[in-house]
Amino acid sequence: MNSIYKGIFFICGLLFCTNIQAQSPDFQDSIAPYYIDKGDTVRTLILRDIYIYPPSTAKSNKSQDAQYQKLIRDVKKTLPYAKLIYNTLIETYEYMMTLPNEKAREAHLKQMETDLWDEYKPVLKKLTLSQGKLLIKLIDRECNQSSYNILRAYLGSFRAGFWNLFASMFGASLKMEWDPDGKDAATERVIQMVEAGVL
Repeated sequence: MNSIYKGIFFICGLLFCTNIQAQSPDFQDSIAPYYIDKGDTVRTLILRDIYIYPPSTAKSNKSQDAQYQKLIRDVKKTLPYAKLIYNTLIETYEYMMTLPNEKAREAHLKQMETDLWDEYKPVLKKLTLSQGKLLIKLIDRECNQSSYNILRAYLGSFRAGFWNLFASMFGASLKMEWDPDGKDAATERVIQMVEAGVL
């Protein structure tokens, strides 16, 4: 079981050199905090998106409710790591662009992979297989590319295929993609509610 977690973390380590551009400045920073209307100063505010869902039907069925509670627990456990990976990707990409050559970038990436493995190995060992699969999907959600595509870009098709074959022995796939309007709709709903502080 240790091997699957090391494989997942290896993928996460490789994510750190993906070509992700920093997001544009916060929308709120791009508009004036007030405007003048007929001589009156009117304060402007930007509110977060609010999502309204019909009540969950899971509570009427014990089995469905147990699955729903497990999904909430798994999202709360894995989502922070997916977001951490995305934020670190941006910071690391920007730092690596300041390094003088490809050799220095590769050395930095290798050292970072070792350091991250040492730091997060205890956390990854505590993830269940279903949480590991969810983390792979959430990486795709946050980074807009699958782990397989990232591996293929940096290690080549052969090694990416090897790691995907390795993951498949545990019933996972590095090609898993986020589908918020299809099979991941329930998970997307839970994520939005967690992010809004409702769950």
